[in-house]
Parts: sequence; C-alpha cells; structure tokens
Amino acid sequence: MRTVKRAVLVKPGAPLEIWERPTPSASGREVIVSVEMSGVCGTDHHLQSGDITLPNPMVLGHEAIGRIAELGPEVTTDSAGEPVAVGDLVYWQPAQPCYRCYYCTVVEDVSMCPNLVTFQLHQHADKPPVGTYAQYAWLPDRTAFFKVPADVPAEALIAFGCAMPTVLHALNRLGGIRYGQHVLVQGSGPVGLAATLLAHLAGASSVTVLGAPPNRLEMATKLGATTTIDVTRTDERSRAEAVKEITDGRGADVIIEAAGRVPAFTEGLPLVAPDGSYVIIGLWSAPGTSPVEPRYLNNHNIRVIGSAYTTPRHMYETLQVTRAVHRRYPLAEMVTHRFALDEAQAAIDAVGRGEPLKAVILP
Repeated sequence: MRTVKRAVLVKPGAPLEIWERPTPSASGREVIVSVEMSGVCGTDHHLQSGDITLPNPMVLGHEAIGRIAELGPEVTTDSAGEPVAVGDLVYWQPAQPCYRCYYCTVVEDVSMCPNLVTFQLHQHADKPPVGTYAQYAWLPDRTAFFKVPADVPAEALIAFGCAMPTVLHALNRLGGIRYGQHVLVQGSGPVGLAATLLAHLAGASSVTVLGAPPNRLEMATKLGATTTIDVTRTDERSRAEAVKEITDGRGADVIIEAAGRVPAFTEGLPLVAPDGSYVIIGLWSAPGTSPVEPRYLNNHNIRVIGSAYTTPRHMYETLQVTRAVHRRYPLAEMVTHRFALDEAQAAIDAVGRGEPLKAVILP
C-alpha cells in the first residue's frame, strides 16, 4: 500500500485541498495506475463552485490516462482482450456498473445503471476508488480500461478524454448522422468541438458551430466546421437567419446542444428542420426550464433526445477514432494549459473563466 497525493473538494466553494492517503495494492482483477494526465472538465468547475451539490469530501476528476503500476494476478488483458503489462499506457472509465440490473442486461446501456458507482461522484475522498486528480488510481474489478497503442499521442487522446465518449454515446442514441445532413453545434468547448469533428467525419453537408471565444472557433474550423458564428458578436435573430441561409431555409437536420445553458435549448429548438432531431448533451448540470409547444414538435416530426454519461464501448471507440485521425487533425493542440496537482484549484479556475481549449493536471 502506497501513500499518494490527491486533490480534494471538502465543500462547495472551498479551495481544493491536497490530501495524502494510502491507496490499496492490486489483488485479484484489480489494477493500479500511475496517473500521467487528468483532464479538467467543466463538470469539475460546476462541482467546485456548488452548481452541483453532491456528498463531500470528494476527489475530483473523471478523465485520465496513465501507466500500469501494478496488475492483480488475475489480470492479463484489458477490457478489449488486448494483453497488458506493467508500464503500459491505459485509458479507463472511472465508473463501475453492476452488470446485473435491467439497464445493464436488457437495455444494454450501462450509463443508466441505477447501481452505477462513479468514482468521482459517489466515493468519499478517503475511500478508493476515487477521482483522477491523484497520483495513482485504483481500478477495482469490472472497471473498463483499454491499452493505448504506441502510435496514439497521450495529449491527442486526453484532449477529448470525456467529451468524445459523451458525444459518441449521444450519436449512438440519435442513430448517427447521415451523409448530406446539415448539423448545428451549440457550444465550442471540448464537447462541442468533439461533436464538430464527429459530424464532419460522418459526412455532414455543413457543420455550423455557435460559440466563443475566437480561439475555440478557430479550432472548430480546423476540426471540420464549415461555418462558425461568435455568439458574443451576434444576436439570436441574426444567428437564426444565418442558420436558415446555410440550410436552404429548412433549418438544421441535427442540432447538438453542447453549450451547457438552458437558453441554448430555447434558441435552438426552432432551428431544427422538419423531421430533424435536437440532441441534448450539455444540460446535465444546468437547472432551469424552457417553454416548449408540443404541437410544434408533433407537427414538424421533431425528435428531442437526451443523452447523459457514456459507456465502455464509447471509451473504446474514442481510442479508435483518435488513432485514426490524430495525424490529420490537430487534436493534441487542444491541450493548451497544464497544471501540477498542487495547482488543481488554479486549473479549475482557468476552466471556469473559459481560458483553455483543454486543461490537464499532471500529477
């Protein structure tokens, strides 16, 4: 058992504290990972600021890559059957479904497992497994983890560490994007940028991104956006007119909400084309209501799809997408800010101000 540092949220609004606590050794089908990079997600900012209230103290962080430090004696492969050894770089889902409930077995969507243990959200900071703002991570049995191939740069993968699996899960629920469709992405953070890339790769006729600031919109263009619109320099009416012009007056066939703000939903729904779909990804932590006229949805054959969390399958697919495209698209350039573990609070503050494209903590 080793003593390791971890960044702990003691209570909402309080600065993160650095605790030193023991981490178990690996036994059975357990794995110990030395964390190399932990992504800083907008959810971490919402937790720290108190926008989301959950039991504390907790170790923040739910997206990371690291090297295997210990393997339990029963572990010989990763969750996809790839042989693993101490020193291998791995990428894991810091959550543990039960694999026995209705949603795990019948629906086959572990993201809705009522018994899901999310290491960041459901575990006391003193009781591993915990979040990824730590020097080491303990992966208990049934934790999905995948070996990172040698030709996949670490920063290219962590750039969309939780964003791309989240979007892939949402697109799976949508049924995919078809060639020639017009796609509108609301939001230009990591989730919106992942959606932009995936819509482009799927063959969308146009990919329009509403967001800010300029550096994020520039990255959106590099990832496949055909049009970007700065929401700080336009009003709702002018944005609607632009979308209608791009889509031959019909509206977007698919709108992906990744803005994390309820007003985005209110603005976006009327921009869906008849027989189109509105996919909500970013409102997991955003309280509020929005006026919706059911008759409008009914008479225009509009689908509204909610999508929360992700699954091991989509973590694996993220690894494969990254491997396939990282030489063609500047994924690693997404990582613009790096912080030591002792600077975790500064990392969250920077994300809250919208400064990084992607911030990472290097424990």
